[in-house]
Amino acid sequence: MVVTRTRSPIRSNVGLKAVMAVTGIILVLFLIAHMLGNLKVFTGETSFDHYAHWLRDIGKPLLPGVWYLWIQRAVLSVAVLGHIAAATALARRSRAARPVRYAHRPKVQGSYAARTMRWGGVIILLFVIYHLLDLTSGHLNPVGDQTKPYANVVADFAPERWYVTLFYTLAIVALGFHLRHGAFSAFRSLGQQTPKGERRARTAALVFAVALSAGFLVVPFAVLTGLVS
Repeated sequence: MVVTRTRSPIRSNVGLKAVMAVTGIILVLFLIAHMLGNLKVFTGETSFDHYAHWLRDIGKPLLPGVWYLWIQRAVLSVAVLGHIAAATALARRSRAARPVRYAHRPKVQGSYAARTMRWGGVIILLFVIYHLLDLTSGHLNPVGDQTKPYANVVADFAPERWYVTLFYTLAIVALGFHLRHGAFSAFRSLGQQTPKGERRARTAALVFAVALSAGFLVVPFAVLTGLVS
């Protein structure tokens, strides 16, 4: 008797794309909330510090201490790992489907964002690690005091630490390209398959990516130029 193994639906191409979509939505929602929270730095030190401390107290008294933040970190970690794993599996399958390279392979027509998703993802991952060590744990921050989040941000992007702002900018630009491509793919999956629909999808994806990137970049440049001090 021959026993045939059936592949788990989540490991199929459709399942992997669904994993990418769900994890992508979770990460985008977090990025939007994080960006809006960052903008509170313009309301002043007291307001920003109050907001940062409020994040640590979400869920009290139902959740003790900073449990909410740890739950959020766990969910985001699973989402990031799931997103990377699904993207890697799909990329490998795509290469395996074309084992023979043509001598004169035509140039792939695609956006710059699509062609740089891999390296953009690497830059973003490295930045996330640095960002956690900088503004979360405080190990790489000049102040490094979790009770003074506003002071940490101001010290982090001070003019003499221009290289931090440069790295931050490169990471956010890479994120913008990543979001533009991901949002465009999502809009196409929702049925924007006609030429007119694709143009709308490209425009919507570009506007979203630029708006979110600008929201993140305005804070370090405000500190760098002295607007926030």
